[in-house]
This record gives sequence, C-alpha cells and structure tokens, in this order.
Amino acid sequence: MPRTVKGTISIEGQDIPITNPDKPLWPEMGITKAIYLQKLAALAPYLLKYCRNRLLTTIRYPHGVPGEFFYQKNAPEPLPPYVQTAEKDGINYILLNGLPELLWLGNLAALEFHPSLHYAGSTLPCEWMIDLDPSREVEPRIMEAASIVGKVLRSLGLQSVPKTSGATGIQIIVPINEGITFDELRTVGHFVGMFVTEKHPELFTLERLKKNRGDKIYFDYLQHYQGKTLAAPYTPRARPGATVSTPLHWEEVDSNVAPTDFHLLNIEERLARHGDLIAALAPQPIEQVIRHLSAAKPGR
Repeated sequence: MPRTVKGTISIEGQDIPITNPDKPLWPEMGITKAIYLQKLAALAPYLLKYCRNRLLTTIRYPHGVPGEFFYQKNAPEPLPPYVQTAEKDGINYILLNGLPELLWLGNLAALEFHPSLHYAGSTLPCEWMIDLDPSREVEPRIMEAASIVGKVLRSLGLQSVPKTSGATGIQIIVPINEGITFDELRTVGHFVGMFVTEKHPELFTLERLKKNRGDKIYFDYLQHYQGKTLAAPYTPRARPGATVSTPLHWEEVDSNVAPTDFHLLNIEERLARHGDLIAALAPQPIEQVIRHLSAAKPGR
C-alpha cells in the first residue's frame, strides 16, 4: 500500500507530491482527491493492463466534477523521472506503465484515461472493440442492443466481453491474436453493423452524424482505428455518480443492469468477486471470419 508522508505518497521507491488532498472531485459522492487516489491504487492492477505502453489521453478536471475540463495529450512539464513518453505526430504522449505514474496523474485531477487502441510504435490493434453509442442521454435499450450484437458475434464463433463505457454507451471487446489489422477489423465491423441494422432498423443505425440518428443507437465500428481512443476498461469517468467503465457478464446484460450501477465506491468489491473478465477470455478466431468475408468479395 502507498505510504503517505508530509504531502507525498511513497510507492515503488518514488515520492509523488500530493496537493489539496481534501479537494472534492465528485462532491455529490463525497469523493475527495485523497479518496480518489486510494481508489486508483485499487484499480491499478486492472486499469494499467489496458493502458500500459499505449499512447495516453487524459481528461483533467482541476476543480472536480462538474467543472471546467481539458483533454491532455502532450505530457505536461516538468515530468517526473519515472514517467516515460512516446512521440507520435508531434505529440509527446505519456505511457501509463505503473502505479507511480497513475497516482501522479490522479493528483493532477486526471479523472479519465483514454489509451490508444494500439501499442506505442505499432500500427496493429491490441483487441477489437465495437462501440454502441446512444443518441439519447438515457437509453433504456442499450443492454438489449448489446445483447443482440453479442449473439451475432457468437453466431460467427466469437466470444466477447461487454463493458459499460461509464457514460451512456457500451463497448463490446473481442480479444484477438497479434497480426490482425485495423482495416480487417473494420471489414468485420461493417458486416456485423449492416446485419444488425437490417434486422433491427428501429434500434441501430450506421449514420455517423448524430443529428441524423434520431433516437437510434449508433453501431460505431469506425472509432476502432489507429490514432483513435476509447475509454479504457476500469477507467473512472467524470460523470455524476463517479461511474467506472466496467466489464460485464452477458447474464448481467440480459438482466438489464445500468451503467450507473458500477462506480468508484463499489468497484473494489466487484473486482474482488469477479476479477478481470476480459483477461479471462482467450483470443478469438476472428481470422476465420476475415477469410470468409474476403473470399465473399465480388471478383473473388
């Protein structure tokens, strides 16, 4: 456990200065910065797994939620010596590789962690994610939509893990073997998206412009690409209720749980009970689906 001494946390041989530990970050939940750092330390074994060696974007709320915020891609200066970075397209990204870095960012009121979908220096995806994005702030059909997509994936021989975004949406994660490309995954995503929108036109849409979606749920297969980000599994979210992006059992999806059911004040108990649901799933044979779709292209 971190050792707190005179405004610092000593962890793994590093001293991280802590400023304003009593500052409310989620006032309605009673979560101060000190409590937030404790929760980050508990989340670290899970959250770091999906951020390590990836290009990190954080969202910082200097005065807590709600309040002014900004996205941070470039690593702030001065950087502690234990923080590693990687450059891409003129941006010096933080690599969130350990607990000292995580607590340092937490002290800066980084409340959300959005890693790249590929490792630094690579152009290949780490996993496949489908993003189901509601058009309404409250969408009672989101779990129904996720269940439909999960069943379609199973019909293709692919097991998956749904996770709450921590906001209003759901992401569906399929672990993959190394070597598959983003473009190949987009092809599969487009195929699945076309199928569910044709079968359930009242529920899904592939329309990119939100103003043209009506009340439909956007099946977003395009967000999963090099240079883009999605909320990391187990990241807190700067939302009312201090929600956490949480992997689910499909049985929970079918019982219509709410994204607001999973938050910083109960996530430790859940992780102790269920562990990391994503890590428990082996890479899936998506290569077979890719080959089938490739062979089915006109002219083949």
